[in-house]
Amino acid sequence: MIIVDSALRKREEEGKPIRVAVLGAGYMGRGIAYQILKAVPGMRLVAVYNRTLEMAKRAYQDAGAEDFKVISSSSELEDVIRQGGYAVTDNVMAVCEAEGIDAVVEVTGTIEFAAHAVMRAMEHGKHIVLMNAELDATVGPILKTYADRHGVVLTNSDGDQPGVIMNLFRWVRSIGMNPVLAGNMKGLQDPYRTPETQKSYADQYNQKPFMVTSFADGTKISMEMAVVANATGFRAGKRGMYGPECDHVNNSPDLFPKEQMLQGGLVDYVLGAQPAGGVFVIGHNDEPIQRQYMNYYKMGEGPFYVFYIPSHLCHLETPLTVARAVLFGDASATPLDKPVCEVVAVAKRPLKKGETLDGVGCFTSYGVIDNSEICRGENLLPMGLAEGCTLKGDLPIDTPLTMDDVLFPDNRLCDQLFAEQTARFG
Repeated sequence: MIIVDSALRKREEEGKPIRVAVLGAGYMGRGIAYQILKAVPGMRLVAVYNRTLEMAKRAYQDAGAEDFKVISSSSELEDVIRQGGYAVTDNVMAVCEAEGIDAVVEVTGTIEFAAHAVMRAMEHGKHIVLMNAELDATVGPILKTYADRHGVVLTNSDGDQPGVIMNLFRWVRSIGMNPVLAGNMKGLQDPYRTPETQKSYADQYNQKPFMVTSFADGTKISMEMAVVANATGFRAGKRGMYGPECDHVNNSPDLFPKEQMLQGGLVDYVLGAQPAGGVFVIGHNDEPIQRQYMNYYKMGEGPFYVFYIPSHLCHLETPLTVARAVLFGDASATPLDKPVCEVVAVAKRPLKKGETLDGVGCFTSYGVIDNSEICRGENLLPMGLAEGCTLKGDLPIDTPLTMDDVLFPDNRLCDQLFAEQTARFG
């Protein structure tokens, strides 16, 4: 990653900064904007979209930039970019269609809306950085197909768990280890949490209740690890992963089935382990000489070795992903090919005929990871498509929903993309 800072300095010296737009000015979007404006030479935040203009303005104001212009069309935005200025807008397509933008960072946390924005931005030649595991886990493989078609990079973000895991995964492989498990670290897992139970925690950290609910009820980690599965080819050992309790991540190799780790690799997580908030990769090497060296390096007798990073610094690292995509055509985390894992919707409480399902981190369902061939074989409903669907009948709590259990809203792009993904990859 050190090569990125040199390349950015060169762009700064040449007066050719990477031009970036951020879609979504919530807590994380504003953090990314602040980082680009304050700490990244060779990169310029040319536009911020938000459905509420005041929040888009705040993204610049927080960093002390007051000289932005409110625009409503792509031509207006192009004028601002040519003049070296900043722009805010509540018209997302103005950003996606405007010339003069190298990359778009998608931070809305939506699925249907984000799908429209990402597709349009790719059509207009923009690299896409997703801080949106929900979209990626649902239709990432087919979006990657479109990205390749348009000659752009589609990638999840450095700093977020999938990106941090993939950087570590690539490093472990580069030193001659065989990665056999890509892991996340969690402090809480309770599928029945709701925005009501999580409100005080959300308020404490200036977050939205539905967002922190998705962390607590397991949906978010399922989405993140589905992204990692699709980027590595690793599978879930069982529906929902194993998620064993663990005191320190160094003790994790004995908590997972070794035969599954060695037969293609696993995505999973540990619960309650130190260091809290990190990610890890288990590598395997059974060569006697290498095991001697690893023991000398205080890594243990092997043949399973734990490598971990104790933190994930989301908004601080996102600009590095932008630079990797624009300058080197390199993705931090992107689907290899076909879907390997999906996240399916499960009833969070008893559901009644005629109810309309709400979305990720809400009251009616939680998301659980499973392997794609099982999900399609059982015709399960992806969590990313659940919002807005109407139930055809009653369902007990903890029942996985199927596509046949619901009526879908009309004419959604996300449904069309998922159908195309299924038809293409099987």
